[in-house]
This record gives sequence, C-alpha cells and structure tokens, in this order.
Amino acid sequence: MTYTLDDLCRLVDHTNLKADASAQDMQKLCDEARQYHFKMVAINSVQSQLCAHLLAGTDIDTGAAISFPLGQTSIATKVFEAQDAMANGANEIDYVINITELKNGNLAYMKSEMTQMVAACHANHVPCKVIFENCYLSPAEIKTMATIAKEVRPDFIKTATGFGTSGATVADVRLMKSVVGDTVKVKAAGGIRDADTFLAMVAAGADRIGCSAGIKIIEVLKQRLQTDQVDTVAIDRPYAKVVQ
Repeated sequence: MTYTLDDLCRLVDHTNLKADASAQDMQKLCDEARQYHFKMVAINSVQSQLCAHLLAGTDIDTGAAISFPLGQTSIATKVFEAQDAMANGANEIDYVINITELKNGNLAYMKSEMTQMVAACHANHVPCKVIFENCYLSPAEIKTMATIAKEVRPDFIKTATGFGTSGATVADVRLMKSVVGDTVKVKAAGGIRDADTFLAMVAAGADRIGCSAGIKIIEVLKQRLQTDQVDTVAIDRPYAKVVQ
C-alpha cells in the first residue's frame, strides 16, 4: 500500500494520558493534532468535554480511555464511564479489559464485557477499541481475546495502554491481525517512539498507532519523503492478511 504524509498522520492517535495533564497541556495536544491532522487525541475520560470543545469543527476525534490503565472495574462501571465520556463529547472509546477475569479463564465474562462495551459505543455511533495489555498475556490468551473480538466485532483491538511492563511488539500485532483478519482492525500502542518502529507496526497489520511521539515520527517521515523527492511511501503489509 502507498501512503501520503497525510495518510500517515491519519494513522496517529496523538496521546497525553498523564495523570497531571493540565488544561494547557490539552490545549497544546489539540493544537498539535490540528496542525498535523492526526486522527484522534487520546486522553483520560475526564478531559473529554474540554478536548471535544477544542476540536469542534474539525475531523479530529476525541478518544476517551476507559477503566484506564488497569481495567479493574466492573462492566457496569466501564459502560457508565464510556457513556459519560460520550455524553461529554468523546467520539472514540478505548477500554481496558478485565485481565483478572481472563486469567481466571472466565471467557463468558470477557465476551459479555466486550459485547456490552461495543453495544454502548455503537448505540452512539462511536468506535470501540479493546485494549488487551499484551505484556501480561500469553500468546494463547492474546489469541483467545482476538477470537472473541472476531465474533463480537469491536472496531479495533489494541496492544497496550503504555502503562504496563512493555508496549506494542511487531509479533503481537501480527498475531492479533492473523486472528481477526479484515473483521477487526488493530491498534498498536505503547513504546512507539521512532519512524522505523511506526512503519514496522503498519507493515505488521496495524491501522492505527497510539503514541505521544507522533510529531517526531511524522517529521522524520516528512524529511525522508523530501530527501527521496517522492510524495508517497510504500508499505508492504504481508501480515495484514488472514493467516489460516
């Protein structure tokens, strides 16, 4: 596939999930998202109203992180937080799964949680992303969650919060994409800080990249395009296909 610089920008969820992020920090985040035409700002749900106001009139989404970063709240609490964020202007939702219940082997709970969260989001025509936090999961558990997602159909499954013991890996993105194929998209997030890693995640099958280093990455890619005197970058995506 070929990507213009703007196409690459539209893969980015521009992120500030710091506990001490101020209103001024949110202003800066949204101004940067406008300047670079990023797809979304990723923020804690309490910042939804402010960011939605700052981004009014643009095509940049306000993405609220739900039950973040641990996922250790009830389904009802997650649904309420998502609904509250959407009522305050969030038009994308990223929620963290209940890892404890997955470790307990309670797959009925995991499916119910995902089903209820997707239903709450889709009732408001809002995309839903499911954060696995892969650093705590085995490959078999990642595959199990991806299989549930293939049935329930959230819009994205996502590698990590960025607050765990490690972030996105190419191997995890490949594994997730191999299970869901074209049914669900994959978002890579956590520890993506340079252009080569960014491109590797896209090649592995990611259709969205969550990072706080988006500006640095895009500036490097912009310079490469200028140096090569081309308007697009080609990214081979062999792992974006379903592996049987």
